[in-house]
Amino acid sequence: MSQYAVELPRSPEVAAAARSRLEDWLAAEVEPPLLGTARLVVSELATNAFLYGRGTIEMRAVLEEDRLVVDVSDEGEGFEHEPRERDLEGLSGRGLAIVDAVASRWGIRNETTHVWFELERARPVGRQPAAAGAAGAAR
Repeated sequence: MSQYAVELPRSPEVAAAARSRLEDWLAAEVEPPLLGTARLVVSELATNAFLYGRGTIEMRAVLEEDRLVVDVSDEGEGFEHEPRERDLEGLSGRGLAIVDAVASRWGIRNETTHVWFELERARPVGRQPAAAGAAGAAR
């Protein structure tokens, strides 16, 4: 397991900073498709933190053998966390719908502006899942 944490700038460049820092940390560790998806989703969350949140923006990530979990938080008081239907002609308002469409799982923590997403990793070649019901199966 590998962990990463960084404070992001509260500026219009926050999404680019989040993508760059996540890529610098993960590039040698994960498959390119997973990295591309992680960059997309973290861009959406960082942009939301900048546009709608307050205070410090932080990104934390944990890379495990079977998944990547990333969260972005700020000092805001929370938000409406359901993806909403948007006007097809509009230029904004699709961030959480994108997150919902591509993340394995996502949500909020503690009813604050602390949003996380999880992406499942491809199983290493030659690795088989533990037999169902096997006692003491290692993860």
